[in-house]
Amino acid sequence: MTSRTTQTVVHFSSPFRLPGFDGAQPAGEYRVDYDEELIDGVSRLAWRRIGAFIHLPAIAAQSSTLQMMPIHPSDLETALEKDHKPS
Repeated sequence: MTSRTTQTVVHFSSPFRLPGFDGAQPAGEYRVDYDEELIDGVSRLAWRRIGAFIHLPAIAAQSSTLQMMPIHPSDLETALEKDHKPS
């Protein structure tokens, strides 16, 4: 099966929480990798997300430790929607 990884950057204007994290992450821009696999048998190219990882800390943060944490894409979308709602 053919697979690929795509990368995007998401922005949080406020600290946010994701399930499985010890605490809140600070506001900022974060790299997110999506692992996808090609869906066979369709008449055009289609990809299905099979995994997602967020890079910690935020892009602008100075840290000697970098890590990739697995996340569920729907949890990320929920956190982004909450962050972008007017207060």
